[in-house]
Amino acid sequence: MKHKFITIISVFVIFAQTIFAADYYTTQAAKYDGIEVSIRYYNKTVYYPDGTDDNPINVHITIANKSTDTFRFKLSDDRMFSIDFNAFTARNAKLEQQMELTRKRTTSRTVYFREITLESGEEYSFTENLKDYIKIETPAVYYFEVNFYPELYKSKQNFIVSNRLSLDVRSAPTVVSSKVSVSTASAEILKPEPKSPDKVVEETIIARQRDLWDYFFLYFDVEQMFMNNDAREQRYRNASEEERIRMIENYIATLMQDRIDTDIVAIPESFFIEKTEYSQTEGSVTVLEWFNEETFTRRKRYTYYVRQRDGIWQIYNYDVTNLESE
Repeated sequence: MKHKFITIISVFVIFAQTIFAADYYTTQAAKYDGIEVSIRYYNKTVYYPDGTDDNPINVHITIANKSTDTFRFKLSDDRMFSIDFNAFTARNAKLEQQMELTRKRTTSRTVYFREITLESGEEYSFTENLKDYIKIETPAVYYFEVNFYPELYKSKQNFIVSNRLSLDVRSAPTVVSSKVSVSTASAEILKPEPKSPDKVVEETIIARQRDLWDYFFLYFDVEQMFMNNDAREQRYRNASEEERIRMIENYIATLMQDRIDTDIVAIPESFFIEKTEYSQTEGSVTVLEWFNEETFTRRKRYTYYVRQRDGIWQIYNYDVTNLESE
C-alpha cells in the first residue's frame, strides 16, 4: 500500500510539471501576441556566393507593435545577440552559420544592450548583412527568415519569427563591367546601377550579343517575366514556395537554352533605340533590331516595358512587331 501511494505521488508531480511547462510556453506566446517582425531587402541587387563585404545581402528588419499594450525588449549593440538568420535550400536543408557568429556566442563576454519601448502602433528598424550570419558558398535559390530574441540570444527559447524571403544567388561572373564596352579583364562585382531606362535596355541587348548571361539578367524582373504567360502564372500562383523556386530556376535554364520566349533571347546583329518614355515608376523603350538570316536581314521592333524598384529600372515585359525584311 505504501509503495502504491509513492507511485501516485510521483505521477502527480510529473503531471504538475507538464502543466507548468505548458502554461509557461502559453504565457510566453501570449507575451508577444501582436508583435510582428518583418524583413525585406535593402537596396536589392544581384547576389553571389561569399563576398561578405563587397557583395553584402543587406536585409531591412522591422519590429512592429501591433498590439494595444506597450512592448519592451532588449536590443544588443552587436545584433548577433538579438537575431538569427535561418537560411534553407529548396530541399529544406539548413545552411551553416558563420564561424564568427559561433565564436562570439560561445566565448565568455559582456553583451551590451539597450532597452527599447514601443507603444502601440510604433516600430523599430535596422539593417543587417545576412552573409555575416550564414555561409553562402554555392549559387542556387534559397529562402530565409529571421528569429528575433526580445530577451537576447541566451534566452533562446523565446523568439519571434519573421516572414520568409527567397534569395537568388548567381554564379560569380567571369566578365564584369558597368559600361557598354564590357571588358573581359574586369574583376569588379557585377551590380545593377541606377541608370536610365534606355541605358538599361541598351546594355542588356549588348550583354546578349556578347553572350554574357549574368549581365543579361541583371536588369530583369525574372519572376514577372515568367508570369507574363497566363498558363505559367496560374501554375505559379497555385504552387508551394518550393515549387515556385524550381519553376523560376527552370525558366532561367530554358531561356538560356533558347527553348522558351525565344524573342527575348534572340541575338540582334545591330539595333537602334527609337523612343524612350517613362514616368517616375513606369516606362517603355522602343528599339529597332536587325537579325541576320543568311540570305536576308530580318527587322523587328521591340518594346521593352520597365519599372523602377529601389532606384533600379527593371525589364518586366516586352512586345515584338515583325517589320519588312531587308
